Amino acid sequence: MGVFTYETEIVTAIPPAKMFQSLVIEGDQLIPKIVPKAFKSVELIEGDGGPGSIKKITFGEGSQFNYIKHKVETLDKDNFTYCYSVIEGDALMNTLEKITYETKLLASPEGGSICKSTSKYYTIGDIEIKEEEIKAGKEKALGLFKAIEAYLLANPDA
Repeated sequence: MGVFTYETEIVTAIPPAKMFQSLVIEGDQLIPKIVPKAFKSVELIEGDGGPGSIKKITFGEGSQFNYIKHKVETLDKDNFTYCYSVIEGDALMNTLEKITYETKLLASPEGGSICKSTSKYYTIGDIEIKEEEIKAGKEKALGLFKAIEAYLLANPDA
């Protein structure tokens, strides 16, 4: 098994507490509402939403994938950190054992936040991950983040 790690940093005008609340705490309800073509539903299969919980994400008609299941690894509301692993679904493409995403939101000097994200791809055997696959995944994550940011800027009381 190989492990490939990628880091991303995104700056937003949204303060960390509000972004974390929307992206992580209320994300299961909010994300399918904001991007319904990409996300059909998020269903809690096991647990209460905290560490150890399993969620099934069903993608919309606009997605190349049908579904994934992810396991919440850590959730720290006070420090705005969240970690989950994709453990099942066609997004693993029969080449990945799992993908782990760690996200931390930090306050930026301008009053918004900096989102620092680390993605770890655990391959089956010695399979190599193509750079274009990683780039596509990063672009989708950035698109989702920017969609939530746009929603919050357009709906400041949300």
